[in-house]
Amino acid sequence: MDSVREGESIGEAVSWRVEGMDCASCVAKVESALQRLPGVSGVVVNLVAERLTLRLSPGGADAATVERSLASIGYTATPLTAVANPSARVDRPGDHGGTQRDDHHHDDHSHEQGETHGGFGHSHADHDDPADAAKPWYATGKARLVWLLGGLVVGAYALSLVLPDRLTYPLFLAATLVALVPFGRRAIALARAGTPFSIETLMVTAAVGASVIGAAEEAAVVVLLFALGELLENVAAGRARAGIKALATLMPRTALRVRPDGSTEETPSDRLAVGDLVLVRPGDRVPCDGTIREGQSALDESPVTGESVPVSRGPGENVVAGSINADGALRVQVTRSATDNTIARIIRMVEEATASRAPTQRFIERFSNWWTPGAMIVSLLVILVPPFLLGWDWWTSVYRGLAVLLIACPCALVISVPAAMASGLSAGARRGLLIKGGAALEEIGTARTVAFDKTGTLTEGRPKVTDILPVQGMTEVDVLTLAAGAEQGSSHPLAKAVLAEAEARGVAAPQVSEQAAVPGKAVTATVNGRKVSVGSPRHAAEVGASLGQLAEAVARLEGEGKTAVVVVADGAPAGVLALRDEPRGDAVAGVAALSRLGIRSVMLTGDNARTGAAIAKGLGLDVKAELLPDDKLREIGALRSSGSVVMVGDGINDAPALAAASVGVAMGGGTDVALETADAAVLKDRVTGVSELVSLSRATMANVKTNVAIAVGLKAVFLVTTLIGVTGLWPAILADTGATVLVTLNALRLLGWRPSEVPGTHHA
Repeated sequence: MDSVREGESIGEAVSWRVEGMDCASCVAKVESALQRLPGVSGVVVNLVAERLTLRLSPGGADAATVERSLASIGYTATPLTAVANPSARVDRPGDHGGTQRDDHHHDDHSHEQGETHGGFGHSHADHDDPADAAKPWYATGKARLVWLLGGLVVGAYALSLVLPDRLTYPLFLAATLVALVPFGRRAIALARAGTPFSIETLMVTAAVGASVIGAAEEAAVVVLLFALGELLENVAAGRARAGIKALATLMPRTALRVRPDGSTEETPSDRLAVGDLVLVRPGDRVPCDGTIREGQSALDESPVTGESVPVSRGPGENVVAGSINADGALRVQVTRSATDNTIARIIRMVEEATASRAPTQRFIERFSNWWTPGAMIVSLLVILVPPFLLGWDWWTSVYRGLAVLLIACPCALVISVPAAMASGLSAGARRGLLIKGGAALEEIGTARTVAFDKTGTLTEGRPKVTDILPVQGMTEVDVLTLAAGAEQGSSHPLAKAVLAEAEARGVAAPQVSEQAAVPGKAVTATVNGRKVSVGSPRHAAEVGASLGQLAEAVARLEGEGKTAVVVVADGAPAGVLALRDEPRGDAVAGVAALSRLGIRSVMLTGDNARTGAAIAKGLGLDVKAELLPDDKLREIGALRSSGSVVMVGDGINDAPALAAASVGVAMGGGTDVALETADAAVLKDRVTGVSELVSLSRATMANVKTNVAIAVGLKAVFLVTTLIGVTGLWPAILADTGATVLVTLNALRLLGWRPSEVPGTHHA
């Protein structure tokens, strides 16, 4: 692995689209073949994206050699853009949604690049040319092979009903040979490329052996079932891949670009440049990430974030590509190019995530490395030992040994984990739950504790006016008018909250002059002819404004974790404003959902203990307050000592804690942060999304366990029945093909995952 890493910084980075890969063993075959070529390093194969990226050192293999090597093992490679430095991007022509940046590596990926795989796998004997991608499944090269073999086998069987065996036997033999020619050629090529124990080798050996001992009928059925299984796997892989590619359909193909003279022109959305102005009409999909310059409208962001409630947006606010404009015309200025907008980055992140391997998957792959050669030894022992110890005749021992050889194929076992992981990652992405790799997806479900940051995560991240207490003779509007007047022009968060409340209540802007600030204490101004100050209770006392009966109310408000602000007019208190960063609307439901899943929630905040305790009490979780960044790290370390910990933060201030946790989840920091930080992200910006992540993880791992049980269970059953003579060759291959199809179909069920379908998940 170290040698691979050292070589990654040397040579030219080149990418191909590789046709025909439909499971994890395909990835292993490609990696094993290419890592043996001179001058090739940094091999990264992405099954879902159908993309191969590697580095070619001067004096070693060139691009043509790589393509010939892939062709020899049955894969068609189409060159993509070659880049000369590691920070450049590798783009698929015409597909901005599939852009992959070479500089965007995760630790999991670095680990995988140097990991080699043993020789396991299954056939891709007639991998179709790129034109097959646009064909229906029944018209591809694999399908044509199945139709040909099926016709030969069915025809031979029909004739065997009326003709003697000596005349129909050659037909079964012909069917076997039709399949063995391409499969055998691939088996030899794979062995030369470093994959000697492929299923091609096992199947060819078994079919040839069966023909030699006079069981050509069964050999023909074996190769037919094998080819049929390959076709079904290919169809299933295409459906799983389509689950991610469907994200690209969220982008409209065209956009209305606004010319300098105000007229519009229709232009492809992938040609929009940063700074362009586009018109988004009611009912249109937003064609770019951008900022609203003119117009007000409700935007349905559910296709991107999973949030079902339309969000009101106006001038100065950001919009994301793929969202739907509900009712008003908008003029939006493009802030990100098509290859770097939200949809493109989601697709890229999901593709990268499916390329990384979970711990369970790595274990299964290592296990498979030993399984296949071990099973071949067992098969040889079944052939050689029973005639001497159990009195079997040689025909019986050879026949049963060949059947054991077919059972040895680990296809179903190897595909059981990545198929489920890919489906789980795709299902999450469709619902605004982004997870950066199988390792994180696996870890989230094991969490014992979820640690939340407070500001911007459990709370809205901005204070709001919660109470207005006027003195006798004043009204709430009077107090708010004075406070808003004094706060005009201030950028302080509390000032913004006061001004927002005044705007929400329709309070008219008063006449203001002589604005000033008392640093750290108050702001002053002349509002409608009155000398006004807005500041802390301590400042009010310092200027001689006795709170009187308001003092008790101030103490009560501060006990609730609120910030009390006293409005003083002409030296006397006019009233008190209470402000607080209020919990998100679904925070209580989110914490309760985690509790029902058996997970403890704790809030880690740098805020004062009184405010932290007040927020935590209302949400029903534990709290650790007044924590500096180093303190948060220590708390995460202490929590990890008792089990897996998920840290949920805004992705900016909490970066160290997010990195220290078992899994870091970014939420509340905006789409950019959610996509680029932590191990997972909740795009819908809802606390309930955390419990949905846990539920998705548990559903995925339950699917994995079911798949492994199917794969191993069927093989165990047929191994026993084969050894005692109940089943033979074609049931053995049917068991393997059937198990592979079953685990793939079971994994595809996850594409329909819904949070509401998982017990214990609650939506606010």
